Amino acid sequence: MLTKLKRTALAIGLTGLLASLAFPASAQDGGWDSVVAAGKKEGKVVVYSMALGAPYYLAVLKSFEAKYGIKVESLDLRASELAERVRTEQAAGRFLGDTEIITTTMIEEQRKTGDYIQAVGTIPNVKNLRAPFKATEVSVPAYVQPMGILINTRIVKPEDEPKSWEDLNDPRWKGKILSDDMRPLGSGNTMFAILQKKLGAAFNEKLAEQKPVFSRDMRNDARRVARGEYPIYVPQIFAFASDLKGLPVKVVIPKEGAPYAMMEFAMLKNAAHPNAARLLINHFLEAESQLLYANGWMLPVVEGVADRANDDAKAFANAKLMGPALLEERPAMMELAKKLYQ
Repeated sequence: MLTKLKRTALAIGLTGLLASLAFPASAQDGGWDSVVAAGKKEGKVVVYSMALGAPYYLAVLKSFEAKYGIKVESLDLRASELAERVRTEQAAGRFLGDTEIITTTMIEEQRKTGDYIQAVGTIPNVKNLRAPFKATEVSVPAYVQPMGILINTRIVKPEDEPKSWEDLNDPRWKGKILSDDMRPLGSGNTMFAILQKKLGAAFNEKLAEQKPVFSRDMRNDARRVARGEYPIYVPQIFAFASDLKGLPVKVVIPKEGAPYAMMEFAMLKNAAHPNAARLLINHFLEAESQLLYANGWMLPVVEGVADRANDDAKAFANAKLMGPALLEERPAMMELAKKLYQ
């Protein structure tokens, strides 16, 4: 028979064991200092993103590694490729990624179609988010990716520059618009869906009559416009043109505003380095990290950053937003785009 002292010790030991099983890799209950210590001990974080090698993204990762001594392994993919990689890895029980930066709609879809993500936990810098951006139990805003119109300034005269999305339907641009493919998942369909909602069905019907040329290489497509192959490219993600300075191109923010994708962090299920991942998420919400994005022509999500941007970046960091695409509208919008662009 166990003595009272032994029973007490056994109970304490069992409680500790159960706690360790319930929270196998999280240090959040010990306070943020414990998260920092645990993250440094993990020594690595694996992040899946859609940055496509963007310099501002790489600069934030570099500053994170310098601050914490934690190695970052980053894999850049398009949205559909990223989501499929997460799905196939986790279905196979291969939990290789720790966190992802992906659109809000993709996170919502992951929650509906499978058990791919887990609660993020407390992130101190969430308190610095500006309206209307909010964190949820499973997602934390990282940055906003607005889109406009790219023009070649040698081909498009100042008086002919599109001031409105409606101007794309001017007959002079028929067959001369290069566009991200609007039919599959991606920026092209995001633009299509938002303009359908904001400008009405007639806009997309007329745009289809303009016979835009589709491509799926966004970085190269901007340079094709710079080379003069096409006078116009849509949708131009602001930031993807920030490295074209000195070339004969200009990003137009239409008067109606910019369609955008909300880019957020989510913690992947069974992350091997959850504390390092939370440190990375928190680091992205530091003012200096967000300023790198603002100066890269993205729209920051924390207070007091947009107006600190460089002069050439302020218009983009403070751009009027039209709204994001919604998950529940996606199937209908993809089907409509396929119908209009057969």
